[in-house]
Amino acid sequence: MKTKEIRDLIDFISKSGLNEVNIETDELKLSVKRNADVQTQIIGSGAVNPEVVHVDNANPSVPSIPAAKPEEDITPGEEQTNKYAEIKSPMIGTFYRSSNPESDSFIKVGDTVSSGQTVCIIEAMKLFNEIEAEISGTIIKVLVEDASPVEYDQPLFLVDPA
Repeated sequence: MKTKEIRDLIDFISKSGLNEVNIETDELKLSVKRNADVQTQIIGSGAVNPEVVHVDNANPSVPSIPAAKPEEDITPGEEQTNKYAEIKSPMIGTFYRSSNPESDSFIKVGDTVSSGQTVCIIEAMKLFNEIEAEISGTIIKVLVEDASPVEYDQPLFLVDPA
């Protein structure tokens, strides 16, 4: 696993709200945890010398990995975002906005969707599952990047049902 892939994974975890993720392969063991003192632990093995990196908020001399940039809200004020409905992931998998890389996205910000309309695809165990909108309205925001892993019940889209 390359450093960029590890950083992308850490960025995804910070956005998803997960507290802990463990990945283990023949060449790498990766454990990412979120708490106040130690945020990340990376252990390499195999042909690479084992290395442990702790990100310690209390000790600035320890190297740190850049934090994910917070998403900007389209609407100011939290009470306005509460009026939007969410289309959530019904499963764990990989989120795709289109049926293939050459195709247009199923929906874009500003598009109107109706209940039952396909909004994305989630790949799980080599099966591509079409995800349909459960509500009608206007897409306000896409909350997940294309080809990103998603968790069960993770919000994918914000919809204005008005």
